[in-house]
Amino acid sequence: MTATYLAPDGEPRCTWSGSAPDFLAYHDTEWGFPVADDRRLFEKVSLEGFQSGLSWRTILAKRENFRAAFHGFDFEQVASFTEADVERLLQDAGIIRHRGKIEAVINNAGRALDLVEREGSIAAYVWRYEDPEPDRVPEFRATSPASVAMSRDLKKRGWRFVGPTTAYAFMQAMGLVNDHDAGCVVRERVAKARAAFEPPA
Repeated sequence: MTATYLAPDGEPRCTWSGSAPDFLAYHDTEWGFPVADDRRLFEKVSLEGFQSGLSWRTILAKRENFRAAFHGFDFEQVASFTEADVERLLQDAGIIRHRGKIEAVINNAGRALDLVEREGSIAAYVWRYEDPEPDRVPEFRATSPASVAMSRDLKKRGWRFVGPTTAYAFMQAMGLVNDHDAGCVVRERVAKARAAFEPPA
């Protein structure tokens, strides 16, 4: 069974990118390209937490609503959210109204501030977990030794909704590993972007 399909432009893509209208653009321009921006990294780990038990299609469709609700995932602002903000967000039909996940994002914003103070940036921290073979042939797996290690360490630091599967999905999306299928036309683009990328010190 092939892990690619021919997209509308006639080029092969990872099969999953053809399963929803919004996926192709996300696959071609975001998924797997290396990211060093702390706000984008915090956004992604937050959205992966919201995805827990749901589909990425649901989250991606609501991403702009999430950005509006959480002030563009400015974790300094989110860390100051109060119980009134939690109640406000629980009434927001544009996002996933799950108290535990909402409270986790607020908690994690505070932990992100701690991380920046201790490590310099979120990016400097997460890129320590880059796959040691970042351009290996992709495997169909839900976790990796690096994602297990990252999850364990984040939990020790007080983060929530950051299990090994969530951590691995985050790593795939943020470019810490290149999991585009070997036959996908975007795989080489990601490889070049990664080769030119300098992980934050």
